[in-house]
Amino acid sequence: MPSFDIVSEITLDEVRNAVDQTDREVTNRYDFKGTNSSIKLSDKEMNIILETASTDRMTAFKQVLEEKLVKRKVSLKSVEFNDEQDAAGGRVRLQVDLKSGISTEIAKKINLTIKAMKLKGVQPSVQGEKIRVSGKKRDHLQEVIAALKEEDLDLALQFENFRD
Repeated sequence: MPSFDIVSEITLDEVRNAVDQTDREVTNRYDFKGTNSSIKLSDKEMNIILETASTDRMTAFKQVLEEKLVKRKVSLKSVEFNDEQDAAGGRVRLQVDLKSGISTEIAKKINLTIKAMKLKGVQPSVQGEKIRVSGKKRDHLQEVIAALKEEDLDLALQFENFRD
């Protein structure tokens, strides 16, 4: 019986590379000279912390990070920018959270979407932070993938482990 898994994962190596590239670019850019800007990645807490001199520099800093993440094929749906906070010395700090895994509420929404399609023999089942979808026909599973790609979920989904 054909099946596939729906997951939402981030490749931390790609995020680390994007953070390193952002740090290098900000260090070399003329408009960031003297701002003492910094970027740190915390693997355990799954977040990135940006710190710079002012809010307009933070906007440019954030834009550089977004460009590098997109270039490394990390979806911006899996990145959540929090509100800017004041740091010591009149500086500005921004925490960026990395979202990974499918929450139970989004899993329920995906299940409802699949069941609303009313495809014969297609059955979704939640297994931890992934959803396994099985069906009798491969074409039905491909229809499910296409429908979920069009669905406006606040999460980057990957479809893997497709088996016939």
